[in-house]
Amino acid sequence: MREILGRRRRLGRRGGSARLDAALTCATEWQWPVLPGAGLREGGDLGRRCACPDPECAVPGAHPFDPGLLAATTDARMVRWWWTNRPTAPVLLATGGRAPCALSLPAVAGARALAALDRAGLRLGPVVATPTRWALLVAPYTLERLGELLYAQDRVPSSLRFHGEGGYVVLPPSEIGTGQVRWERAPERTPGSRPKGAAATPVVAPWLPDVEAVLDALVEASTSAPDGGSRLTH
Repeated sequence: MREILGRRRRLGRRGGSARLDAALTCATEWQWPVLPGAGLREGGDLGRRCACPDPECAVPGAHPFDPGLLAATTDARMVRWWWTNRPTAPVLLATGGRAPCALSLPAVAGARALAALDRAGLRLGPVVATPTRWALLVAPYTLERLGELLYAQDRVPSSLRFHGEGGYVVLPPSEIGTGQVRWERAPERTPGSRPKGAAATPVVAPWLPDVEAVLDALVEASTSAPDGGSRLTH
């Protein structure tokens, strides 16, 4: 029994280390503000439940709790402190501002949209997949710009969600109530800029497409999906 428990502890440390590494990469290399998600806890006969106080939490583990969303940061010391104290906490990206934004849709529709975008020869950025929803990360957009693009659409399905200023997306290798979070399309690292004459390694950040380039395909895929999904399903 001692060996089995020891093995579980080692596995837990590796899982926590992976989340810390992912959070540090986002915060320090890519300058994406992150914070820990609520995470999961054992719920007895009910299985794993959200660690927040709400027994009916609609998005177990996959939302900010303590600290709140406004605490998202790129500070390495804060990131280390968070994930040292809560090594299995999900990694949340605070979207908007200078950080990436995202569009998410039910998993079936997400697979259809990616196939359509690939056929069109469009270059995609990172795509996050959970068992129920996929999220395409895009370059930052304003609410005004998004409103103009949506106004031009005949119909926008309620299952298509927009993660801009004040929003968030769960990043791999997190685990949430619906299961494991993974990269369906891994980030492509591209050289960033650095001050002239600086000797440090240039900052690298994943390439991101413009929201306009992917919106039509996502609307079409969401409209034609057999199950339009739920606004609260992650």
